[in-house]
Amino acid sequence: MIALQVDGVTVAFDGEPAVDDVSLSLEPGDVLGILGPSGSGKSTLLRSIAGLERLDAGRVSWHGEDITAVPVHRRGFALMFQDGQLFPHRTVAQNIAYPLQIAREPSAARVTELLALVGLAGFGDRRVTELSGGEQQRVALARSLAAEPRLLLLDEPLSSLDRELRERLAGDLRRILDETGTTAVFVTHDQDEAFAVSDRVAVMIDGRLRQTGTPAEVWRRPASAEIARFLGYTTVLGGDAARLVRPGSDGAIALRAAAVVVTHGGPVAATVVRSTPSVDGWRVRLAVPGIGEVDGIAGAQHPVSAGEQVSVRFDDNAIAELS
Repeated sequence: MIALQVDGVTVAFDGEPAVDDVSLSLEPGDVLGILGPSGSGKSTLLRSIAGLERLDAGRVSWHGEDITAVPVHRRGFALMFQDGQLFPHRTVAQNIAYPLQIAREPSAARVTELLALVGLAGFGDRRVTELSGGEQQRVALARSLAAEPRLLLLDEPLSSLDRELRERLAGDLRRILDETGTTAVFVTHDQDEAFAVSDRVAVMIDGRLRQTGTPAEVWRRPASAEIARFLGYTTVLGGDAARLVRPGSDGAIALRAAAVVVTHGGPVAATVVRSTPSVDGWRVRLAVPGIGEVDGIAGAQHPVSAGEQVSVRFDDNAIAELS
């Protein structure tokens, strides 16, 4: 069964498409992560699904019903932005209760339930201005879930937080979506967030949908060198160079820096071009005969400097095969 269907959606600004002929689908209870760099059109696509952007072509359907012309307030969707857009003059409970009041539904028990769900039990009487950034985003999520939306649309909800907090909240967000059975579309430029939260990932670049699949499929088999580099693979090799790294390869491969490891007695010789200290050792640029220059790593026990001759091994866990 398909819940959300997007068919050939195009949105243009001043004649230039920000979203270009995008089609995708989403099953009930699943979470789709739309992943792409800044300016790729992912937020515009989200706003199109919400009904906030006029389509120049295509349609949006919900359980088979064409809702392209349905106003935003009648779609039954909820949209959560990266800044939360909370009411600063209201308490936490009043913020969460707002959509219930609009719908003229009882709110006290539901607010208590949602506060517990997002890990803020007992915070109802606090002002949102007294909360940390992470706590404010939890309130925004609770408010978005309050009226039990048919579809939850999340636009970079964690991007304003620091790395450690983002990682923790990404796990909490996935748990909350699972517990509530919420169908959701999650927009982010961070692959770690997308992979942590989503059942499936759709990669957008330059307004077009370039690849869809499970997080593992996209991670291990990026569809192009462009996608691989966006995902953090620093080197793409083909032909003989690829086979030197992974014997038997019949196509292109992509390497993260962690794929090339400086080690004593490694099977491949290399020359250090550049070495930069890092918290866990060294980040290095290496010249490898038959392959060329590649990024690599050296542990703290292997300090290296430019011009030094070293040996390396290849770690297959940090290598992807381009599909």
